[in-house]
Amino acid sequence: MTDKTHDPALRSWVESANLPGCDFPIQNLPLGVFRTAENPHPRIGVAIGEFVLEAGPWLSRNNLNGYMGLSSEQRRDLRQQISRALEQGATEQTLIPQTDCKMLHRTMIGDYTDFYASIHHATNVGRLFRPDNPLLPNYKHLPIAYHGRCSSIVVSETAIRRPVGQLGEGRFGPSVELDYEVEVGAFLGPGNQIGEPIPIGEAERHIAGVCLLNDWSARDIQRWEYQPLGPFLAKNFSTSISPWMITIEALEPFRALPPEHDMPVLPYLRSERREAFDITVEASLRTAKMAAPIRISRASFASLYWTLAQMVAHHTSNGCPVRPGDLIGSGTVSGPAKENRGCLLELTSNGREPLSLENGEQRKFLEDGDEVTLTAYCERQGFRRIGFGQCSGRILPAAG
Repeated sequence: MTDKTHDPALRSWVESANLPGCDFPIQNLPLGVFRTAENPHPRIGVAIGEFVLEAGPWLSRNNLNGYMGLSSEQRRDLRQQISRALEQGATEQTLIPQTDCKMLHRTMIGDYTDFYASIHHATNVGRLFRPDNPLLPNYKHLPIAYHGRCSSIVVSETAIRRPVGQLGEGRFGPSVELDYEVEVGAFLGPGNQIGEPIPIGEAERHIAGVCLLNDWSARDIQRWEYQPLGPFLAKNFSTSISPWMITIEALEPFRALPPEHDMPVLPYLRSERREAFDITVEASLRTAKMAAPIRISRASFASLYWTLAQMVAHHTSNGCPVRPGDLIGSGTVSGPAKENRGCLLELTSNGREPLSLENGEQRKFLEDGDEVTLTAYCERQGFRRIGFGQCSGRILPAAG
């Protein structure tokens, strides 16, 4: 094994990190920003087992933009230093229970772009509105995306206010078709200069890490406004992200081959590397009448038609600069089976087939009091399980 940080036999002096099923073993080492009641100053931490280790000796700023500006070699070296400090036999340091930490935005996000990279999602949604021609002609030629808004990106556990907007001609009011979208987000850096594309072979060096992302969507507002320029108010009211960034280095053992393309791609998007990652993503729902959430979908991130590297290469192919801390979303992660569908629009066929829950309730779309929680993990024989933590949000009534 060339990188000791991935060795499944590696153990930490933090005992909870060695337990089976732990989201944050020493093989993970995700980064985040937190504060506590005793010390309200934001600082960077490393999740290890049930605790947080302050990253001050390595990263002393109050956000991760500086980390994302490092080269991939510098990030790898830093990971190895942190791993050695937490390895069994190293000097034990003061830890903070995760339950005592208030998680904050990990970066100052300058730009946010949301892709549409799952061909299963694109096909399922296309069939709802264009049954004879579900995929638009350009889909297999380029990663499709839209630019989102950074000011409404919130950290997990932030409540989501039901948006209001135009619902049709002469109609304005609260959305009644509120939905979630299961996505994986990627933080970028160090980035490129304007006018200088990032080649596909260099793209992964500009991906610092990943997180869970829920791009909340108001389908009725979206249906009325999206022609001809795409999503606007139906999307920009809120986007939730999980608090811990899983570094791209932690995902190295979980590489996978992306699905084969039946349409040749242009050279700037062509790569022979294993650029997909075998990440399982799940969505759970807890209504106001439930004591505990129930899982309503599970899908594989590796099934996406376009990889993160292709997204970065395409994003910058016209010379668009990306900067440390910029965020891209994968788009809804869905698969071929109904249980793989990553949003209610798909699961309920646009509300025509309501989702039946175990307690007898049904959902076409989200109701006030509903809480959606996204989770994800990587599992592969011969390696420790890597967890992502959670990305959750509860729906509040519309303002006023």
